[in-house]
Amino acid sequence: MRKRYRKQHVVVYPVFWPQKILEIIGRFTYRLIFWLIAFGVKTLVQIIKLLPRPRVHLAPILITIYGLLITVIGSFYWLILKDLPFPTDLVDHRPTLSTKIYDRHGTLLFTFYKDQNRSLISLDQIPDHFKAATLAIEDSQFYQHNGVSLKGILRSVKQIVFSQDLQGGSTITQQLVKNALLTPERTIKRKFKELILSMEVEWLFNKDQILGMYFNQVSYGGTAYGAEQASQTYFGKSIKEVNLAEAALLAGLPASPTTYSPFGSNPYLAVYRQHQVLNRMVEEQLIAPQEAKLAKLEKIKLAPQYTNIKAPHFVMYVKDLLARQYGVSLVEQGGLEVTTSLDWQLQQQVQNLVSQEISQVARLNITNGAALVTNPKTGEILAMVGSRDYWDTQRDGQVNLTTALRQPGSAIKPVNYAVALQSGMTAASIIQDSPVTYDIPGSKPYSPVNYDGKWHGAVTLRQALANSYNVPAVKVLATYGVGRMIDQGKIMGITTWNQPERYGLSLTLGGAEVKMTDMAVVYGTLANQGLKVNLKPILKVTDADGKTLTGFEPSPPDPVLNPNLAYLLTDILSDPIARSAAFGTRSYLNIPGHQTAVKTGTTNDKRDNWTVGYTGEVLTVVWVGNNDNSPMSQVASGITGASPIWHKIMLLLLKDQPAQKFNPPTGGENLIAVPICTMTGQLACNGCPAKTEYFIPGTEPKIACKPEFIRQLLEQKQQQEERDKILTGESTQ
Repeated sequence: MRKRYRKQHVVVYPVFWPQKILEIIGRFTYRLIFWLIAFGVKTLVQIIKLLPRPRVHLAPILITIYGLLITVIGSFYWLILKDLPFPTDLVDHRPTLSTKIYDRHGTLLFTFYKDQNRSLISLDQIPDHFKAATLAIEDSQFYQHNGVSLKGILRSVKQIVFSQDLQGGSTITQQLVKNALLTPERTIKRKFKELILSMEVEWLFNKDQILGMYFNQVSYGGTAYGAEQASQTYFGKSIKEVNLAEAALLAGLPASPTTYSPFGSNPYLAVYRQHQVLNRMVEEQLIAPQEAKLAKLEKIKLAPQYTNIKAPHFVMYVKDLLARQYGVSLVEQGGLEVTTSLDWQLQQQVQNLVSQEISQVARLNITNGAALVTNPKTGEILAMVGSRDYWDTQRDGQVNLTTALRQPGSAIKPVNYAVALQSGMTAASIIQDSPVTYDIPGSKPYSPVNYDGKWHGAVTLRQALANSYNVPAVKVLATYGVGRMIDQGKIMGITTWNQPERYGLSLTLGGAEVKMTDMAVVYGTLANQGLKVNLKPILKVTDADGKTLTGFEPSPPDPVLNPNLAYLLTDILSDPIARSAAFGTRSYLNIPGHQTAVKTGTTNDKRDNWTVGYTGEVLTVVWVGNNDNSPMSQVASGITGASPIWHKIMLLLLKDQPAQKFNPPTGGENLIAVPICTMTGQLACNGCPAKTEYFIPGTEPKIACKPEFIRQLLEQKQQQEERDKILTGESTQ
């Protein structure tokens, strides 16, 4: 039979003359149903008349049965068939609508699918290994079923029953119908339409025609529609030229283009999905195991992606949140208008600061950095810089470090000390900064050391936290338990501590990975005097009809920490005198004219370097390091790495702002101020180094220190300092 090709704006497929006949018949099918019903009623009346008398008992039964039949058919027609599209509408479906992402002031950051870039290609031009990869991962029984997979339906029913999730179970034919002919909502009614239309499409078109339409119709992420455009977008070449490794990566995208995109916020998921596709090809005996192994090892070269996207890490972060809330189809095809909390002007300034500062510390083997700015009271994200340069493919610039897992170093210590203060310790409690060794079953004994390699003797909790001494922090953790710190971290905002058996006493030194976004919530809890406020990057979402959608209302503040306790931690972190022993009095941690609470963190292996600090109105988290986890220079520290960036961002944020101070909580049980001896933690006496300390009522010391004992301590301290000077002098000769 001679083929005749019809070219339309969406798909290209051959149309045979018998299909036109079937189409005409199909357009009268539903009307024909009612002709049959009417004819059936007439026939039923005649049957009743022919029944022998008395027929009083049979007539009502027949009428009831027929009435139920009419009701079922009529209901099915009214609910499902009355507005069912025709399969031939595949060439005429309405273009999808773009989703626009705006900053808080109305500046357009990015438009998803503003245009459906599509380059049509015939099925015979698509390489066999790409067809095989697609069929293996999407529909391995494509050439055996009639448009609907029984296994897929059962799996879909299971999801509906147990999770009310109407996704899954779709054949390639169903995906074609769903994307081209139906609306994206997830309802049982739409699923029925999908099943009926899929069978009709199979009646009208052969398998190769359906597969060809699918390859020209399906979305591969972003504006790339169709296999040819996807190949051009991701690899800069035709689909005819892709190898097995590239084909497997592309074939894995349609299931969730946002999640598996190599240009997304986590490109490692694209590799994970590619391996899934290759494994399925082996299982289906479409390729040999050795071919799959070689394809997995192959380094895929992606085409550069220079677009007009603003704040790309943030935009992709928001898109992921939208997809989780509303589903990928609505986000990518529903014409949403999304107003975010981002301040585009501030975003540009923060991005420039990160890029400039990282360039200046390249000598310390620091190649990347990230920054996150929030309003701790509302959780709004004002700026999100996920890397030094989003377009730097050599250093994985598209990885969003603000949502990646990194070790926080000492920046996590406030969580540990929150447990201590809850358990009865005070800011004046004395902790011995002296050598200690812990026996760890199954491991080597653990002997923590301080960052400066020194011992500082008896220090107050305030001094230990402010100067970030490691040994006192480990001793506190050993006293109250790793489990309690894990629980406290989760309460304050950490979402990644899900394997407590992995964590030991190094937890307080940053031994467990966290996200920058989580750290913003933790420190925001301190800034809010114990009220946890989750991050809120999305302010408003409207659909294509202008209707405001729900799902991103601000979460109410959650009181997770005693306000007095939260203030004590803030007061310690904002005390420049207390931290002067380690950081001096003129460090980057001080912002002239403003009181800021701040904490640094550097991992022992020099792979991560943090600074987190806040006022009551703004909070900034900064990280520097290397994406490949290579260590920074041994001279890199919180002061030389992340702190200069944090300092400049805070200067920018607080410029022209009135000076503000952290004030103790009011109402309820107020803190009390008591003069104490910093050497003993007791009430101050004559001759002791005294300081006014805050206490939660009932925890203040009741006994004063003794002058004679203080004189002895001061003499011992002076003698030790003289010995240290002598040793230092000898070591430098």
